[in-house]
Amino acid sequence: MLIGRMRAWQRGWHGRTKIEKVEFQSMAVWHAMPWIFFLSWNSVPLALSLRHETGAQVLGWSLIAVAAAQCVHANRTVRRSVDHYLHRAPLPRRDLAVTCALLAVALGLALALQAIDGVKDGMMGLTVLYVVIPLGQSLAFAVTIRAFLARFVLLAAGIVGAFAAVGARGGQLVAFGVLVGLAGLMTLLSSRCGAWTLSVMWEVDRAREVEARLAVAEERLRFGRDMHDVMGRNLAVIALKSELAVQLARRGRPEAVDQMVEVQRIAQESQREVRELVRGYRDVELGVELIGAQGVLEAAGITCRVTGSAAGLPAPVQSALGWVVREAATNVLRHGDAGNCEITLAVTRERTTLVVENDGVPEVSVPGTGSGLAGLRERLAAVDGTLDFTCEGGRFRLSAEVPLSRAEAGSPREKEVLR
Repeated sequence: MLIGRMRAWQRGWHGRTKIEKVEFQSMAVWHAMPWIFFLSWNSVPLALSLRHETGAQVLGWSLIAVAAAQCVHANRTVRRSVDHYLHRAPLPRRDLAVTCALLAVALGLALALQAIDGVKDGMMGLTVLYVVIPLGQSLAFAVTIRAFLARFVLLAAGIVGAFAAVGARGGQLVAFGVLVGLAGLMTLLSSRCGAWTLSVMWEVDRAREVEARLAVAEERLRFGRDMHDVMGRNLAVIALKSELAVQLARRGRPEAVDQMVEVQRIAQESQREVRELVRGYRDVELGVELIGAQGVLEAAGITCRVTGSAAGLPAPVQSALGWVVREAATNVLRHGDAGNCEITLAVTRERTTLVVENDGVPEVSVPGTGSGLAGLRERLAAVDGTLDFTCEGGRFRLSAEVPLSRAEAGSPREKEVLR
């Protein structure tokens, strides 16, 4: 049962994108931060420094309980606060109100302890340093930096004034003000900077998605424009000559046959031009794809080494293997967390072999069961090629072979008329 849950969590983790992993790690840090400060600045120091009088014990342990409640509520609030900062959700006003109420209760207990001198060795400063941390974390995501600093200046002034009213004097009051300011700056830096980094990463991710969509749209427009240029004129001529042939046939003129022969010739010519256009649209140059795959992988932080040259290979072989390189590079980026990738192209008199091997592939998520590799097998079958893959020890190896003797002559599928 437990092992199954761990494997499910592992599959879910490896299924996340890199930016989702970064956000998950940031959320884990933000959840842990109040508890770390609770243990190091509040609960342990305060419990050890309480005097043995009943009033001090009651107030001190009540303050520790309220501080723990602050941690629990901060963990409940941080997700909604971050979503608000990333423009995914409205401002969690009710959560902020509860945070302020818990802070007020904690400060009230701290003031009571200060009034009865229930804490030894001046340890109240660490308590004050902690109790404002949950509020600072929530405000860091909820308001602007200027508004955050203004609120903490007012908070520091209020805390200093309240402790002055219960008997704190001189350096202790200065220390309270400095500690509140330090807590505010620390939460602002640890929370706001991380959230700003996340927002930039998500904006870049959205920009890449838009760029990819624009590239697809631009390619569709280009193909549509080329198709219009090829077919527009020929279809107009076919329409005119067909109309002329109809008129001549109605008059019993023998020239109608000549016009229809010309229509047939233009239609066949149009078919040939469309076939060439589509073939040029689909064909892929292997050398260009190798350079492109290396550039894309290295831009993603993956070390990529390419060995071999595609010079002299027949066009059908280059096209089929070029699609293999495209799909393999996509798999390296999408599956696992690769650090190294090797692309090897070996050409002999009998066959051409392309091998793409990368690391960082989890055993629980083996690429190869989707439609991408099935499509590659169909493309390689057109040149009598084969495709195989293995995954062992976290390394994925994709191998494609094409016999050159048959590919140079052209396979039957390559000779079919485009439908």
